[in-house]
Amino acid sequence: MNKVALFCKIPKETLNLFSEEKYTLIEQETSEADGIVMRSMDIHDMKFSKQLKAIARSGAGVNNIPIERCAEEGIVVFNSPGANSNAVCELTFLGLLMSSRKIIDSIDWTRNIEKNVVESVERGKSKFVGPELKGKTLGVIGLGNVGHLVANMGVKLGMEVIGYDPYISVKNALALSWDVQYTSDINELYRRSDYITLHVPYSDETKNYINKENIKLMKDGVKILNLARSGIINDDDLIEALESGKVGYHVSDLPTEKLLAAKNVVCIPHLGGSTFEAEENCAEMAVTQLTEYLERGNITNSVNFPDCSMDRYPGTDRIVVLNKNIPNMIGQMTTALASHNVNIIGMVNKSRGDYACNIIDVVGEINEAKLKELEEHYGILRVMLIRQKTEQKTNNIQ
Repeated sequence: MNKVALFCKIPKETLNLFSEEKYTLIEQETSEADGIVMRSMDIHDMKFSKQLKAIARSGAGVNNIPIERCAEEGIVVFNSPGANSNAVCELTFLGLLMSSRKIIDSIDWTRNIEKNVVESVERGKSKFVGPELKGKTLGVIGLGNVGHLVANMGVKLGMEVIGYDPYISVKNALALSWDVQYTSDINELYRRSDYITLHVPYSDETKNYINKENIKLMKDGVKILNLARSGIINDDDLIEALESGKVGYHVSDLPTEKLLAAKNVVCIPHLGGSTFEAEENCAEMAVTQLTEYLERGNITNSVNFPDCSMDRYPGTDRIVVLNKNIPNMIGQMTTALASHNVNIIGMVNKSRGDYACNIIDVVGEINEAKLKELEEHYGILRVMLIRQKTEQKTNNIQ
């Protein structure tokens, strides 16, 4: 019986994915949990028990999780890429409209009209005139799950779209409209764009990605949108450009104290993925990935270990080994198993960066002592045994 700690609300339909014969659900308790399902809670300072095997993030961003520490402790961290992409895409275009048409300012002004509403509206509306999106140039930085949707939607709205992403996947490249102009020169995007929208993760490479140096290359009055992550725009440099008029407007889904106090800024309270559909999609993906790992050892969409999966060989027990990506690890494992008369029926090994995963289907007597001995080999982070069981029906969890 696996214990899963819930650190966020999950739709009832998604909870039904946990078989009551296989899972016990607990709330915000990690001492005996085999897995955690979470959303935005910061767990960097949380201590994890040796029993914890996996953390599933209901959402794409994982900067609230200590990824490297989890890897060193043999804890697989999953996220849910693409599950909220449409929601973020739609909010991006609302942001584009708000940056063009001064919609928020006009609504605030209208609410303060105390009398002669119709006459006052007709006299005052001219101060809120703004440009249409059609015919303008949209620069999309990051053509991943969200960015390629934004680029394609921009084309459909009659915008000239320039995309930049040196790491674009084959899948997203194939999904990109032929009318999107791809550039390998980010400076070209800066110089040509009337609107720039960011859809990149936060990392050392993207920290302060937008700063005073590249703002100088942009058109006067450019509108900049950030619905990705805090820290990829230097707030001080942006505010200085807003004050001077170099940047005409900024829309952020990641408010900070500085942005809230700045002029010509619309701050949205991190609503990018806040739709019923997106929350359900993210939760379902997170739970599915977590249960697939705990029940079968298969890894999909991990941020700290490679994708690794194998169909189960009938009549076998399954051993999952997480280890450092160093020489002779497979040799150590196979030798250790052979010394105990355990026969390998099927095996897959995958690596990514500093870490690797092995799924091994075996026949022969396996006990805790043998697993412990295997886990003590240098470079091995975790050994997990999944015994052969008949499939059980899924029941509702109340």
